[in-house]
Amino acid sequence: MSTIFEKDGYKFFFYSNEHLPIHAHVRHGGGEAVFDVEDIIELRESQNMKMNELRKALMLATENRNLILEKWHEHIG
Repeated sequence: MSTIFEKDGYKFFFYSNEHLPIHAHVRHGGGEAVFDVEDIIELRESQNMKMNELRKALMLATENRNLILEKWHEHIG
């Protein structure tokens, strides 16, 4: 697992065996979600995250999209 960034208790990361499309995983509390970030930022799936947590995660993914893309290309090649 490779951490992209952490903020306000949200941890954005990649797994070591990632695949396209470009996406980021995020954990908060006991939940996890996946956001596609290649073209538009879109929630792909979530488990055990409340709506307000997903909204915050979406906001953080949007604010940090360029960082996520940069780290993806460093991590995946």
